[in-house]
Amino acid sequence: MRFFRMLAVVTISSVLLASCASNESIAPAAIPATASLYANATPLDLRLSSWPYPYSTKEFKTSLQGAPASMVYMDVAAVGKQKGVVLLFHGKNFSSDYWAPTIAGLTQAGYRVIAPDQIGFGKSSKPNVPYHFDDLAANTKALLKSLGITQVSVIANSMGGMVGVRFARLYPNTVQKLVLENPLGLEDYSKDIPPQQNDNLLKLEMAQTETSYRRFLQTYFPSWQLSYEKFVEVYVRVQKGPDYPAYAMTSVLTYQMIAEKPVVHDLPQLKMPVLLVIGQKDRTVFGRRFAPPEAVKTLGNFPELGKKAQAAIPNAKLVPIDNVGHVPHVEVPDLFVTTVVQFLNQPIKN
Repeated sequence: MRFFRMLAVVTISSVLLASCASNESIAPAAIPATASLYANATPLDLRLSSWPYPYSTKEFKTSLQGAPASMVYMDVAAVGKQKGVVLLFHGKNFSSDYWAPTIAGLTQAGYRVIAPDQIGFGKSSKPNVPYHFDDLAANTKALLKSLGITQVSVIANSMGGMVGVRFARLYPNTVQKLVLENPLGLEDYSKDIPPQQNDNLLKLEMAQTETSYRRFLQTYFPSWQLSYEKFVEVYVRVQKGPDYPAYAMTSVLTYQMIAEKPVVHDLPQLKMPVLLVIGQKDRTVFGRRFAPPEAVKTLGNFPELGKKAQAAIPNAKLVPIDNVGHVPHVEVPDLFVTTVVQFLNQPIKN
């Protein structure tokens, strides 16, 4: 077991004895605001070189806006006879490693899984250039072409949902089925969130602390678990290293991509079967801190957004999941895999 995970458990164990008796749910107040669980942690570089992934990784050489770039990905074979290929799109504040339980479940069900870190995220390159969903989609399509893959089903979470929608719109003959898991982009943020300058966003990013970042991530999860600390750990360890300014700048650039490139109007154009898996406790509002108070009241209502998306997409099925937040595949991994595999196994009606 890695030292830093042990450190996290030891540091907060005294305040968690009661809550951990039956499971590892942690109240946000259980971690002291001034405590650092990773004070002695080794810094991570811009490409997370020493951060372990659940499966072996490979690199695909490509470019973004003319800048050379490498896309790191996992390619995990199906167990037994292969039924198809599944492509995974991660969210903004995560990397492809958070798909570990999904990959395990899908491969056991007979699906080969391709799980890339998009350019700008995880172990992939982070060039200082403008980011666009179309470019991320094009690079992913080029990756599939290099692997000789012509058709996939797509599973996409959070910001990855926006990439997935654009991918499906740009390459409809490639995407057999689309699963949107609490995707961003089901509403047009540009109508309510005022534009932000890069300098201001970078200042806010550089002022982030371990405590503030943990509190931010806790808004995604109705019940915070010890296992979710790894998402804080990777951020803090990058922050401790010399590459953090470049990492923070990439976060700013990808923020602008989400803010400026709505995909909600693409939903009626999706012709393939679509499954909407929506955690019913999700109230994620992109750019919440910049939104007028009256706008925040109506934004991020995922139970309603899921229903509206189902109505807008010609061939969509909605599966609401109670007591779950923004990342169902992490919160209820077995239920998520069961739900998705059932959808993937269904024959496509002509």
